[in-house]
Amino acid sequence: MKRFTTAISNMLSNDIGIDLGTANTLVYVSGKGIVLNEPSVVAVNQKTGRVVAVGAQAKAMLGRTPAHIVAVRPLVDGVISDFEVTEEMIAYLIRKAEESSKKMLGPKVVVGVPTGITNVERRAVRDATKNAGARDVYIVEEPMAAAVGIHLPIKEAVGSMIIDIGGGTSDIAVISLGGIVRSKSLKIAGDKLNTDIISYIRSEFKILIGEKTAETMKMAIGAVLPANPPLEVAIRGRDLVTGLPREVVITDSDLREAIGGSIDNLIEAVKQVLETTPPEILSDIMHKGVYLVGGGALIKGLRELLQDYIGIPVYVGEDPLTAVARGTGIILEDLDEYQEILIQNEDDLPPKR
Repeated sequence: MKRFTTAISNMLSNDIGIDLGTANTLVYVSGKGIVLNEPSVVAVNQKTGRVVAVGAQAKAMLGRTPAHIVAVRPLVDGVISDFEVTEEMIAYLIRKAEESSKKMLGPKVVVGVPTGITNVERRAVRDATKNAGARDVYIVEEPMAAAVGIHLPIKEAVGSMIIDIGGGTSDIAVISLGGIVRSKSLKIAGDKLNTDIISYIRSEFKILIGEKTAETMKMAIGAVLPANPPLEVAIRGRDLVTGLPREVVITDSDLREAIGGSIDNLIEAVKQVLETTPPEILSDIMHKGVYLVGGGALIKGLRELLQDYIGIPVYVGEDPLTAVARGTGIILEDLDEYQEILIQNEDDLPPKR
């Protein structure tokens, strides 16, 4: 019997957790930890319809491809915009994560999705993952996975608040007793800040820059409070007047002005969630603080600005970029324990009476 069980175990693939992000997709493999962190970009040859590259290789092609090759981001604002390309990307990631093992059966996969997405959008994620080779697919909301990833007591009768600022969406959630009490999902995140920077540079300096340049600039000198000493970076782009290349120096003050409106809207959304939170849970949050995760948590000065505005301690979660992926991994290790926080497949639910 033991030999039979071992044989079955050897046939099964390692279970996989996926943080399916608009900007980056992280893959957790049970027993190994996070094994992949790839940009959510796919390059497609339009003549043949075949995928040329996925992840880092495809991102390097953004803005540099010939006419017949298009580098696309198949996820927009945290949801699938191109089903077939997303399926190709997930299949590539699953294959790459398991390339060292020759297993007969596909893995169990836990996928993180933003709060507030529709049943149709959730089904698209489930179907794309199944078609990519998964044996079973479990869906979990990203702020819940992130809370598990940074070890918040989500199952206790204690309120916790987490803000996940990703690439396409920012999810604000208040959690207690294994459920989300209040939440808000905004399309104000890393991509929106990049767009703000591109628009500002175009308007103020009459220079056209690409998304990659905006992202690099944001990471280098992006700050929502004045930096001391001031930060600056030289950027190159196309002069909109002459059509020729031009270089200018951009300061942290310029970037603060560029992204200020979006940051204000994000902080206002946090305030709105707090305003509707039950008082007992609000008392818990005031005592324990608010936790920031996701790439946006690394924006210089954001923690301090938010803390001053809401009057509650704000902390950046441990390794905020990988919080959701780590959470999917913890859930994978004990699916029964975390069953109540997984979003059920509508087909598996008993019929309504």
